[in-house]
Order: sequence, then C-alpha cells, then structure tokens
Amino acid sequence: MATNPSSGISEDISSEIDVKLKLSSSLVVCFGELLIDFVPTVNGVSLAEAPAFKKAPGGAPANVAVGIARLGGSSAFIGKVGKDEFGFMLANILKENNVDTSGMRFDDGARTALAFVTLRADGEREFLFFRNPSADMLLKESELDVNLIEKAAVFHYGSISLIEEPCRSAHLAALKIAKKSGTFLSYDPNLRVALWPSEEHARQGIMSIWDQADLIKVSEDEIAFLTKGEDPYDDGVVLKLFHPNLKLLIVTEGSEGCRYYTKSFKGKVAGLKVEAIDATGAGDAFVSGLLGNLASDLTLYQDEKRLRQVLLFANACGAATVTQRGAIPALPTRDTVLQLIQQSSA
Repeated sequence: MATNPSSGISEDISSEIDVKLKLSSSLVVCFGELLIDFVPTVNGVSLAEAPAFKKAPGGAPANVAVGIARLGGSSAFIGKVGKDEFGFMLANILKENNVDTSGMRFDDGARTALAFVTLRADGEREFLFFRNPSADMLLKESELDVNLIEKAAVFHYGSISLIEEPCRSAHLAALKIAKKSGTFLSYDPNLRVALWPSEEHARQGIMSIWDQADLIKVSEDEIAFLTKGEDPYDDGVVLKLFHPNLKLLIVTEGSEGCRYYTKSFKGKVAGLKVEAIDATGAGDAFVSGLLGNLASDLTLYQDEKRLRQVLLFANACGAATVTQRGAIPALPTRDTVLQLIQQSSA
C-alpha cells in the first residue's frame, strides 16, 4: 500500500479544484434521525449551569442531506419525526434547503426527539437525550420509500437508527434494498454511547453492519472506542477496521485534516486553519463535501490525486462550518468553500 504523506494546500490541488469538483444531480439519500438540539445561550457551561437554551435542527444524516444540497448537489432524507410543531418545523427546514422530503414520515403517537447538548469549559461535550421513545425510533420497514432508495447513487446512514426496534429492522431493510440496487453505501457510525444500553452493545451494534459499507468515515475517538483503547494514530490499528469489501476508509482528525485508506494507497490531507467558534456539524459538513462529489463519480477513490482534491474540499467544508454557530445554519455553499481554499493557499 503506497503512502502519501500530509501536504499543504499550495500543491496543484488548489489551482485545479474549482474545475475538477463538479457536484452532479446524482442523488444521495440520507437515512436516520432528525431532531431538535437545545444548546446553551452561553459558551463553556454544563447543562445544569446553562441559563437558557436555543433550539436548532439536528441529526447527523439530516445535516449531511442539507450540506449536500447547499453545496449544489442532490439529496433526500428518509426518517421519522413526530406529528407535532417541531416535526413540521424540521420538515420545512429540509424543504427550504432543497432536500427531498418525500421519504419522511410523521408519527401520531410519539414526539420528535429532543437533545440538550453543550461544550463544557473542559472541552468535553455533554448530551441529554429525550427519546422514550421518540418518533425517529419508530420508523417501520413498511414505511420505507423503496423507489427513493433505489434511485440513490449513494445511500448514507449512521448507527443511532440501529439501537431500537422497529427502526433497526427498517434500517436493515433499507440497506438490503440499496445493496440490491447497486447503490454505493456510506457509513458514519456517529457514536453516541449515552443512547446505547451499554458500551458493549454500542460496539456490537456499530460493527453489526460494518462489512456492508463501501465507505466508512470514523473519528479518532471512534477508532479508540471500537478497538477498546488501541492507538487511533497507528495504521496497523486502523487497518484492523478495513474489511475485505471496503473501498475507502476515512479517519477524520478535526482541525488536523483526515487520513484515507484504500486497498492500493493511503495518506493524509491536512486541514485548513480557521478561527473556530463552534465545532457542531463539522463532521457532517465534511461528509457532505465528500459524498456530494462521490455521487458524481463513484470511482474517484481509485484515483489518489482526484481523491485528495475531494478530501481537501471536504476538509474545507468542515473548516467553514466551525467558523459559525450551529450545524445547519453554518453549513457552507460551494463558493464559500472554494473561497476558503483559495485564501488558505495564498
């Protein structure tokens, strides 16, 4: 496996990126949770210390769908919310951002999920979820929009939808439909230990569908969790997670950029330096930048130079997002991303 070390943006990537990265109308379908995040109105406090909270749309798969659309790509969301004011609000936000919501369902009996989240002064994120059960957990296999899944060039999903029935069975059925249709499968585990019965349940649940994905994106923390504390910076450890059918494994490192692994080569693409205000949604923005481009060329992972261009673009999507508050409000347009790349290469 050939290795390409980290490099700066001054290489020929920045001069070619504008003409090379063209998002197409090829559809990315995102499956999973859509909820309301409540975030403190002040920074660096615990949930108990927060004087007040501000509501914001949340849910990693939904963030990715909006991110792709905002970049100029084509996306749809499949999931369930409550037939309540928050559910209607979330559906409208997706529609306003040009996300296809024909696969959304509304539950008469359960409420839209709520999550309280804060970044404490010690740098740790703190979560408190209200899902007992929430509507996203109650999506049934019979409610799946099969035609929408079959039309997808890329089917993207996380692991939260695997925690409880009936959503778990709906998730597995959707995967089967996508696989049968020849759709490219993209998996971002998006670990939230607090939602699982135990850490071991979380590991088993996340790994239960690991070998089906064509693309897996994980963070350093998730590698440490899945390998029970092994070094996420050790290629040998990372490659333990590279299953035989996997085409591309991405390890995100926050502001430091990302590492990539294929069967033929591996390397690192450096991050872009920005003044970070709020890291919420940065990983989802990264995935949006990657999948929006992948949908237009499902073989790009075979060309290392092309892949590095796309990963630089994805890094820039994440960097642009942390310069503003919130996830969906901060997701960038294509022009914003290209401008940031040009500024960073100057």
